[in-house]
This record gives sequence, C-alpha cells and structure tokens, in this order.
Amino acid sequence: MNERVRIQKTEILSNNWYTLKKVTFDYQHKNGTWHQQSREAYDRGNGATILLYNKKAKTVILTEQFRLPTYINGNPSGMLIEACAGLLDQDNAEDAIRRETEEETGFTVKEVKKVFEAYMSPGSVTEILFFFVAEYSKDMKTSDGGGVDEHEDIRVLEIPFQKAIEMVATGEIKDGKTIMLLQYLQLHKLVEL
Repeated sequence: MNERVRIQKTEILSNNWYTLKKVTFDYQHKNGTWHQQSREAYDRGNGATILLYNKKAKTVILTEQFRLPTYINGNPSGMLIEACAGLLDQDNAEDAIRRETEEETGFTVKEVKKVFEAYMSPGSVTEILFFFVAEYSKDMKTSDGGGVDEHEDIRVLEIPFQKAIEMVATGEIKDGKTIMLLQYLQLHKLVEL
C-alpha cells in the first residue's frame, strides 16, 4: 500500500448500473505536506478486448454499436466502430474474451494472445482492460454474432486492414482500444499493408 495515501471516507453516490464512489483521502506531497482531496471513481469491473485479424485476406473484424456517452458528447449518430470487448464478470480475461468474441462477432477462436493491459481512463474509472489479438478464418464463424443480450444491437464488420488504418486517420474510428490494437498489429507486422 502507498504510505502517502490515507483514505478518510468512501461514499457510494450511485449503485444503479455500476458503482460510483466519492473517496475523500489525504495525500502526502513529495515536500512532506499532507493535503485532503476528494475524487469520484466509477467501478464497472475489469474488461477485455480483442482484435481478430486474417493475415492472408489482410482483414480485421470490428463491431459497430450505439454508445450513449459518445452521442451526448458530439457523435451525431452515437454509433461507434470498435474492437470486440466486454466485462470479465467472474471469468479470467482469456475465457471472458473468448466468450465475448463468440457472442459479439460469431467467431469461435481457440488461441488468443494477450498483448498488454492498460487503464483506459485512470482519472475516473477503475477498470483495467486486457488486450488480446487472435487470427481468424472463415471456418471459425459459428454464428451471426451481434450479441446475446436483448439490448445489444451489434453489427459485425470485416474490414481490410489498410482501410481500418485509414479510418483512424479520417476519424471514422475514434475508439481508443481499437486504435491501440490496430497500431499493435501494424507495429508488429501481423498483417502486411
């Protein structure tokens, strides 16, 4: 534990969808002085994301769905193109991402490779996101995908890798996790442009 942090009080502000807490704490600065601060932290659990790629066809599998926070922050349609992702729930990251891949994209992948993990918005959200990549082929398609929850309305997209990279530059792809995974593929030359 960090000896420069003393939690004084934790209040639950909302426990409706996930948990929003207000934490009051004392923080010791490097000059030795203590200052009290309050911050809100949103806890939605940890998650995993994956980018499916096909070396031979030079394509990737992405999804498109409505994301309310983007809509209320200026995305005119609210639709977002992104890599498949989901919460871990009670699973480990690998099992969770295999489940999410099948539910959202319809592809059943056996081998997934964890490439890194990251806090995506550490100033306000507790979530750690586990990043994966996996090769796919047409014969791995076992269902239509699109999600299993009645509220999910996910469109599965197979996009040429070169076009996906261009879509980042044009702003058609604005999702951080997706950009990071596309750049991972590009940096490691997993799909040639």
